[in-house]
Amino acid sequence: MRVSSVGWLYNSLEETRRYARLTAEVTHNHPEGIKGAEAVASAIFMARNGASKEEIKKYIIQEFDYDLSRTCDEIRPGYHHIESCQETVPEALTAFMEGTDFEDVVRTAVSLGGDCDTLTCIAASIAEAFYGLPDNMRGECRKRLPKDMLGILDRFDERRGDRR
Repeated sequence: MRVSSVGWLYNSLEETRRYARLTAEVTHNHPEGIKGAEAVASAIFMARNGASKEEIKKYIIQEFDYDLSRTCDEIRPGYHHIESCQETVPEALTAFMEGTDFEDVVRTAVSLGGDCDTLTCIAASIAEAFYGLPDNMRGECRKRLPKDMLGILDRFDERRGDRR
């Protein structure tokens, strides 16, 4: 189970963090990876439950001690491909914080460069919970998936209460 899924499936922040930790222990096997998974799942949980960006930021700083003080303009010049959570998760969170809608978050995350596929996946997963996924993007993505994957996606959407 991916961390972004965990952020959608549970009814409390504590439960979300617990399952994020459990799933990350299998895939990351490092304290920083586990911390990053908990932070991302927490941000998704909070976003889907109506927390403001400022509330999410405050929680992430307080609970995970990530430095979210830099802007994307400050990150961009020296950023390069880094695969560690401690230098990916805060940057992805910053891209989410600066974005004005789903697409802007995606563009901002990509613009950072480096490990931008990972950055963008993290930032977009939080943005979807905060802004929703634009219908045109949802439709385009669905057109590109095989039937068996559409069935899995439909069951997941049903589980999380999205009946589109």
